[in-house]
Amino acid sequence: MKKEKLSCEIARKISIVKALEFLGHLPTRNSEKEVWFLSPLRSETQASFKVSKTLNCWYDHGLGKGGNCIDLICVLSKVSVSDALAILAQFNIGNYEPPKPQQAKAKESGIVIRQVKPIQHLALLAYLNSRKINPVVAQKFCREVHYTIKDKYGFSIGLKNNCGGWELRNKYFKSSSSPKDLKWITNGSQNLIVLEGMFDLLSLITVYPNLKREADFLVLNSVAFADRALPYFDNYEFIELYLDRDEAGRKTTALFLNENSKCIDKSEFYADEKDLNAWLMKTN
Repeated sequence: MKKEKLSCEIARKISIVKALEFLGHLPTRNSEKEVWFLSPLRSETQASFKVSKTLNCWYDHGLGKGGNCIDLICVLSKVSVSDALAILAQFNIGNYEPPKPQQAKAKESGIVIRQVKPIQHLALLAYLNSRKINPVVAQKFCREVHYTIKDKYGFSIGLKNNCGGWELRNKYFKSSSSPKDLKWITNGSQNLIVLEGMFDLLSLITVYPNLKREADFLVLNSVAFADRALPYFDNYEFIELYLDRDEAGRKTTALFLNENSKCIDKSEFYADEKDLNAWLMKTN
């Protein structure tokens, strides 16, 4: 019988610990909140590969990389997201059920990614300059993404999310390719910075470049993902919120402050503007 296709949302729920054990990697240390392994990605004698039980996410301290179950299979097997989903579907382990045939398909964006490369197009560099973004910062986190929408061709600055979709921005275009998801950037820090969108991230690091090494980042890509963001907060000592000052952003900030006492609203310093980028453009 043909297997049902595994979605990113379901694959992310597969236990990383069980997946590693399925692949023959056994833990060296196990506590209430985390499990430690010898890294499956490289040779080592002391375990530095951590799996958070609360987030179901991994972090390899030796490589400085981390992510969800899909990311692990992509790195471990050197495959694309779609191939990783096919591999995970074969495991038949973890906390997921195949989707029911009668369920409606998720709405697709209609955007087909054709090419991804470092940002080099003069129009995109000019766009970054117009928004006061340091191009070196943009090169660190984003890519130049070429795509088609039906018979139309376009290119934008792109930020890849946790599930392989892209947030896409240029002077005339603002959209995202499927699947849409959060973006989690890990550096092994105990400080998490939560932002609403791609240009909030780029703006903050343009102003404070050292943050890219000193903090982890969670980009919501939509306030609709607020509930999905909450589990990420559990493993951090400090959570700084840099969300928009509009009605939706203030409601999301209030939700986070109410749900987790470790959250701090940091939007006061751009209180007269809608968001970080608007503040950056006005003050620089």
